[in-house]
Amino acid sequence: MALRHAVLAALLDGEYSGYQLAKAFDVGVANFWHALPQQLYAELAKLEKEGLVAGRQVIQETRPNKRLFQVTDAGRAELEEFAAAASRPSFIRDDLLVKVQAADRVGTAAVIEQLEERASAAKGKIEVLGKLLLRLRGDADEEEFLREGERIGPYLTCLRGLAFEQEHRDWCLRIATVLRERRTAHAER
Repeated sequence: MALRHAVLAALLDGEYSGYQLAKAFDVGVANFWHALPQQLYAELAKLEKEGLVAGRQVIQETRPNKRLFQVTDAGRAELEEFAAAASRPSFIRDDLLVKVQAADRVGTAAVIEQLEERASAAKGKIEVLGKLLLRLRGDADEEEFLREGERIGPYLTCLRGLAFEQEHRDWCLRIATVLRERRTAHAER
């Protein structure tokens, strides 16, 4: 997958400025695709040049002018082609796991601290994703929304992000506890 597909998918919900797109990425898309705002602006320019998004200038009197972007028919066709193509398997590439892998041969204090920091960050993301899920489904309960909701793609990816963050938090806390207990046990010998 390329950033282009994530941008096109995010723009399916309507017109966004680059700033609004960056905010949408922060809240929803970031749980499966990370991009810096400058990467998004550069990608929007490429997509517009290729005719996959259309931009229009909005004149604002009290603020700088802005450009709004929306997916074109060619952009939707690109997403259709992407959706039909085979997906590659997921993989984990995480420097913290390398540190945990070496934990019984190096000092663990810094690793334990980093695990706890990650768990705390995951907790924050869990809260944000929980609020986003509530906002996306409105007054409907989850099962009703999943059966009858008009646009469930963002909701489904948010569910995956929530499950990932919950599991990540739990794993980090467990491994921090294991390493701390091992360190204490070895010190008592």
